[in-house]
Amino acid sequence: QVQLVESGGGLVQAGGSLRLSCAASGSFFSISTMGWYRQAPGNQRELVAGITSGGSPNYADSVKGRFTISRDNAKKTVYLQMNSLKPEDTAVYYCNLRIPLPYDYWGQGTQVTVSS
Repeated sequence: QVQLVESGGGLVQAGGSLRLSCAASGSFFSISTMGWYRQAPGNQRELVAGITSGGSPNYADSVKGRFTISRDNAKKTVYLQMNSLKPEDTAVYYCNLRIPLPYDYWGQGTQVTVSS
């Protein structure tokens, strides 16, 4: 079974930085596409950044140039480095693991709040 545990969320002022981590258990990490999604109150969950099993990243237009996704297969961990944070980045951030069936696993979410 796969479990995802996020950490690193918190409160930060606009312009600041946070680094989210997502540690995975189970056997699928190295063959999985990993992603970070976010959901703000009243909004749908949206993809922030993803990274393939081969390490190719993709980003939502709203975070390009500010966020960086990376993965460490040996540690079964995916990271999201968030710089130049804006109040509109405030949301619950969810880690996603997609195995090639396809099937999705989700973490419990971590709150990111950016104050103006």
